[in-house]
Amino acid sequence: MNHIKKECVAMLLAGGQGSRLYALTQDMAKPAVPYGGKYRIIDFPLSNCVNSGIDTVGVLTQYQPMVLNEYIGNGQPWGLDRAHGGVHVLPPYESKAGKSWYSGTANAIYQNISFVDRYNPEYVVVLAGDHIYKMDYSKMVDFHKTHNADATIAVLEVPWEEAPRFGIMSTDENGNITEFAEKPAEPKSNLASMGIYVFTWSKLRKHLIDNENDAEATKDFGKNIIPMMLNNNEKLVAYHFDGYWKDVGTIDSLWEANMDVLDPNVPLDLLDDSWKIYSRNPVMPPHYAGESSKIENSMIAEGCDINGTIDFSLLFAGVVVEEGAIVRDSIIMPNSVIKKGAIIEYAIIGEDCVIGEGAHIGERPELIEDKSQWGVAVVGHHVNVSDKAVAPPKAMISKDI
Repeated sequence: MNHIKKECVAMLLAGGQGSRLYALTQDMAKPAVPYGGKYRIIDFPLSNCVNSGIDTVGVLTQYQPMVLNEYIGNGQPWGLDRAHGGVHVLPPYESKAGKSWYSGTANAIYQNISFVDRYNPEYVVVLAGDHIYKMDYSKMVDFHKTHNADATIAVLEVPWEEAPRFGIMSTDENGNITEFAEKPAEPKSNLASMGIYVFTWSKLRKHLIDNENDAEATKDFGKNIIPMMLNNNEKLVAYHFDGYWKDVGTIDSLWEANMDVLDPNVPLDLLDDSWKIYSRNPVMPPHYAGESSKIENSMIAEGCDINGTIDFSLLFAGVVVEEGAIVRDSIIMPNSVIKKGAIIEYAIIGEDCVIGEGAHIGERPELIEDKSQWGVAVVGHHVNVSDKAVAPPKAMISKDI
């Protein structure tokens, strides 16, 4: 079957286990985790693709993909339900050779070479599925073309003390990448890779095959493909990004990224229609705030029923907060119920939970002398917390208590 040639195809890596999000990713892939009151993390790279004019996206899933697959569906909310191109969920599959599970980011794309070849693109954009940011990938592709590059890597200047957490690029005066170090103990630069790449497909294809045939290699972009291309004297250039970007791989960073939505000084405007973030939302009635409710500095989605006190918090669709309950500095994911007199502070409550009457989840940092003992408390999805139960800071609750 002949496919229409596409100049550029995007491959979105959404298979990560997200193990540092513990209870929130036990039964859902990290990119499917709810964010910002009415989104899921994957809405950002998908919306960026659509807004950048990239209409063919392969989403590589692996770990707990059900919620993600159902959410993406036919791609309609992002305008990706089209006859030629569109969004395709690509789980690992058995081939004649047998092996199926993706064994690294490079292997995931290697296993889908035939998908990319169907569109015979000049360029492939490779994206991570767990970052919150707005970015025009078409500008990055143009930059790649003008510099006649084989690979272009988006970079962000990070504070020097944080550099050892990232893949770090060293560049010459022309912006060509001369060296790449994965999580270096002694970083030579503070240009961190954002995990966003543009490759010339003919070059990447060859390296993916070479990497796959190398029994020693770990089948990963950062550890193998990029160093291989550098050793081969291919042209790798750094593309500087200076907007809002948050890696939401940990509980603290997920909590902070959600709180950023409420901060008028943070340059992530989710209401900006010129670069819209699309999402699949349930159709629900408007939210209702009863006479006993008190709501300040918060974001409340459709279908919520509020009779308690909400301060500096995000409530997703369909959340119920009963009388006398208090929710502060917290994130309550869709359809959870906070019963009478319960107190939720500095916590993340997953989807479809019930927090019993008088229960107390989390604690304010100022009430704890030893700050190393403080952290965000988390209740996973579909958990029932019984009346008067207490969950301390940093608690990670994945089954009923």
